[in-house]
Amino acid sequence: MGLNSSKTRGGLVSEINVTPLVDVMLVLLIVFMVTAPMMNQGLEVDLPETTAKSLNQEEDPIIVTLDKDGKIMLGKIAVNQALFRQQLENSYGKNTDQPIFLKADREVAYGMVVTIMADIKAAGFDKLGMITQPKEEAQ
Repeated sequence: MGLNSSKTRGGLVSEINVTPLVDVMLVLLIVFMVTAPMMNQGLEVDLPETTAKSLNQEEDPIIVTLDKDGKIMLGKIAVNQALFRQQLENSYGKNTDQPIFLKADREVAYGMVVTIMADIKAAGFDKLGMITQPKEEAQ
């Protein structure tokens, strides 16, 4: 007799029972389907307002200016957004320890500010700061 007779007589079964595996996978699928929309939504955050004073700088920083029309100024020179990183590396690439301050108009899109910040970091500059206007106190 062959292998078939050993299965009917209580021998070892070499097949995996997938029913519990399918049950667990379906439960996990339902849990992820319920929690996934919650992870895509963000938390509402009320950011604090500060009255921080400016810090003293030992060396003159590089000023990068973004106006509301999307024009970029590197120091006092107008630069193209596509070539910003290359021009930054060519002009200041040897002195990556020099601080860079980003001065962006309040109406500039957040994505453009992040893109410029990423280009500054990719060029090797680690000292990146933002120029803001101090909060006016009510008198």
